[in-house]
Amino acid sequence: MYSSQDMKPIDYGQEKVLTNPTNGMLFLVLNTLVILLAIAGFVIACAVSMPFPLRLLLIVVTSLYGFVIGPILFAGLKVISPNEALVLTLFGKYYGSIKHPGFFFVNPFVSAVNPVAKSERTAQKSAPKTLEQTMTVQIGGAAVINKKISLKAMTLNNERQKVNDALGNPIIIGVVVIWKVVDTAKAVFNVDNFAEYLSIQSDSALRNVVRLFPYDAPEDEDEKSLRGSSREVADDLKRELMSKVEMAGLEILEARITHLSYAPEIAAAMLQRQQASAIIAARQKIVEGAVGMVQMALTQLSENSIVELDEERKAAMVSNLLVVLCGNRDVQPIVNSGSLY
Repeated sequence: MYSSQDMKPIDYGQEKVLTNPTNGMLFLVLNTLVILLAIAGFVIACAVSMPFPLRLLLIVVTSLYGFVIGPILFAGLKVISPNEALVLTLFGKYYGSIKHPGFFFVNPFVSAVNPVAKSERTAQKSAPKTLEQTMTVQIGGAAVINKKISLKAMTLNNERQKVNDALGNPIIIGVVVIWKVVDTAKAVFNVDNFAEYLSIQSDSALRNVVRLFPYDAPEDEDEKSLRGSSREVADDLKRELMSKVEMAGLEILEARITHLSYAPEIAAAMLQRQQASAIIAARQKIVEGAVGMVQMALTQLSENSIVELDEERKAAMVSNLLVVLCGNRDVQPIVNSGSLY
């Protein structure tokens, strides 16, 4: 029987970075020289007469190293380019990660692990590439899988989604996420495929954030909206997404809205609503300006004693001026050649 403690999953929260691996060029030269010496010793042991026990021992030792051990040790040579990492396991256990560029020698029995490369290998050729873009390289007709993990800043641009905003209106929204791998142990061992995990979590976080904001809000109301507060929405999306992908050893550098529109089924109605709101706002400005101009005209006429008008004539004058100033067509003036009254 197994206890609950025995079945508790291992947390690879702290990656083990191999800071001082053996210099690969130095080992390459030394191992090559030793192999050549072993082959030379094997030839000498076979050609020169010597006591049988000594010959047998020399043949076994030189052949073993020159043809078996030496070539196997070459498997421990690893080349790491800038902004790349190699996660190594030894017989199923986490051995360490190499994160700085160079030519190194490690235990020849370690194996590199990259779940994204594995998914690329099993995916169909016609399927779209994953975020890691770990393509297979054809060498001599054989497919070589790149097991290195990129530490560069990468871009996730998922397909546009139809999501309901805070008011229940269906909208079409698209985001772009800038991210990178910061903990290779978490990225490899805590999730099955960190690239696909990020893509799924991005869709989930986007839905959780969008439903908290309306598509648009009136200008006179201090309310955040998807259209008017894109920076605040992007910051909320970044925090939401960072909380979800931290366990996968990923860091979200930036999240931005790239597309925002109403869904086609309500786009026409919402466009009419926006046009009506714009017309009302424009008319309100026109009326406010016209009232100010009428008030200024009456004040100047009264202060300069140009003409004395009773209340009825003032009302008529105000009415005519408002019609002229608020109308959306050019007016036709009529000249009164008779008496004012």
